[in-house]
Amino acid sequence: MNEWNRKTGIRERKRSMKKISIMIPCYNEVENVEPISEAVVAMLQKDLSNYDYEILFIDNASTDGTRDKLEEICSRNKKIKAIFNVTNFGQFNSPFYGMCQTSGDCTVVMCCDFQDPVDMVPVFVREWEKGHKVVSGIKSSSRENRFIYFLRTVYYKLIRNMSDVKMIEHFTGFGLYDKTFIALMRQLDDPIPFLRGIVAEYGEGFNMTEIEYEQPKRRAGKTHNNFYTLYDAAMLSFTSYTKIGLRLATFLGFICSFLSFVVAIVYTVMKLTHWYNFNAGSAPIVIGVFLLGGLQLLFIGLIGEYILNINTRVIHRPIVVEERRINFEE
Repeated sequence: MNEWNRKTGIRERKRSMKKISIMIPCYNEVENVEPISEAVVAMLQKDLSNYDYEILFIDNASTDGTRDKLEEICSRNKKIKAIFNVTNFGQFNSPFYGMCQTSGDCTVVMCCDFQDPVDMVPVFVREWEKGHKVVSGIKSSSRENRFIYFLRTVYYKLIRNMSDVKMIEHFTGFGLYDKTFIALMRQLDDPIPFLRGIVAEYGEGFNMTEIEYEQPKRRAGKTHNNFYTLYDAAMLSFTSYTKIGLRLATFLGFICSFLSFVVAIVYTVMKLTHWYNFNAGSAPIVIGVFLLGGLQLLFIGLIGEYILNINTRVIHRPIVVEERRINFEE
């Protein structure tokens, strides 16, 4: 009877404890999944022992043994969960879907490679307890490649000035999100969700606060960011949250047409008034063709990006398709 009372008391205490969800997306992170899980569990037990917790890894179809390692980790700790995607759904869909599968009172999103410092989680939780339902981690500096950091800074400033939404500079998604914000995310029904834009658009309504941190270097393995992934992120934010691309195409098209018309009039007048002395040659025609051709190719590509964005939304494929999940039985 005493043992039954003891177990009942433990269950009641757990029910009364707030629950923190840690969501960690991963792709080919066999060297990092075990160290990050150990570091997060140690931090939770040391600094946030008065909270219940769950850790959710969502694997984006890794091919390096990450899944085998996750199965082993989950078998040792039932509070560590895993979702395996049937294929790679990209750097935006998978984390967004993972956040929507958490069950905590708040969800902390962090990378698997230790570039999002584990010791920032208690700082986020303290801000959450003050009433901030969204706590965004902002990189004040970074130990990554300086040139890449500079390019990111330029990109953030450009997109911030061009966007209809006030974008957050040097924000990667690392932060804490209250369950009410997670509930909003589940309602959005967006097939290509861009978390940074969503937080920028709706965060203020959830008493958002920003916390600065220094981004360390990746602990192990190779970064999955390359020119294509960075370009993909830039174009998704550009086509989802700005109108300037299409407006710029319209304005420049009008200006080029006007200038071409003026030049044509000038050349016609010069030829009529100096018929034998004025020799225009083919240079103006060649320059004009290349100028207009370059502008046309540029803006056809830009319009194509908008159409691709629209097409993806119209098709409305699932954000993620699961192969299986582990430790979701409770």
